[in-house]
Amino acid sequence: MEKMTTLIKVIVVVTFLTMLIVNVLANILPINEVTTGQVSDSFPNLFAPAGLTFSIWGLIYLLLAGYTLYHIGLFRGDTKIFKTELFNKIGILFSVSSIANAAWVFSWHYYKIPLSMLLIVVILVCLILINKLTINKRFSAKEYFFIRLPFSIYFGWITIATIANATVLLVSIGWEGFGLSEVTWTVVILAVGFTIATVTMIKNRDVAYGLVIIWAYAGILLRHISSEGFDTQYPTVIATAVTSIILLLFAEAYILTSKKKEIVYNR
Repeated sequence: MEKMTTLIKVIVVVTFLTMLIVNVLANILPINEVTTGQVSDSFPNLFAPAGLTFSIWGLIYLLLAGYTLYHIGLFRGDTKIFKTELFNKIGILFSVSSIANAAWVFSWHYYKIPLSMLLIVVILVCLILINKLTINKRFSAKEYFFIRLPFSIYFGWITIATIANATVLLVSIGWEGFGLSEVTWTVVILAVGFTIATVTMIKNRDVAYGLVIIWAYAGILLRHISSEGFDTQYPTVIATAVTSIILLLFAEAYILTSKKKEIVYNR
């Protein structure tokens, strides 16, 4: 067990650093002489958020760096056996997601959109499994910050990123949407994303996850109302985004209220 735990720690660090370096180089070099955003812009659609929205990656990588350091023992102190086993399981899944993340960058920058779709689904599945491992565990405030929070934020963003990637895939193959307009399909996609996110956040009572979804939808809204974006050309999409954000805020309030009641009842 001890040797396996040490090996997993090494793999977690190596795969995280690989993911981080690849993502940094993707826009510094850039890979294949295009930035990540330029690839996205080459497949125009109404679901893509404003560029500012992607700044959340900085927070995600910072939190994942914190998890990685915590995983190898920094800030952790003594842990119980069940926590060590939990770290090992999370570490394996996180490493797989990190490899898939790095591979996704190359597939995206080389316009291999179907492959990028497959890889982002791998990341999503890993995060779903990590969520299942942590959802019913009791964490201290420190453990929540280093374990639960990083993956809640990451999971929330990848939920939206998967939908966005699927949208780009459909654009790339020239899908005509069964004769329905792009606006109609964008409204449908926004509604589906909202439904998936709301069910997930309420089921898991995950406020952080919900905040990321709100951030993403706010980014979509910003692009639609900004003069640098669609400049209010699509009022139906704007109305759907605004409605989704308001309902998500109500869902967040519900989660927070239910948590407060639980604390009172458990006293």
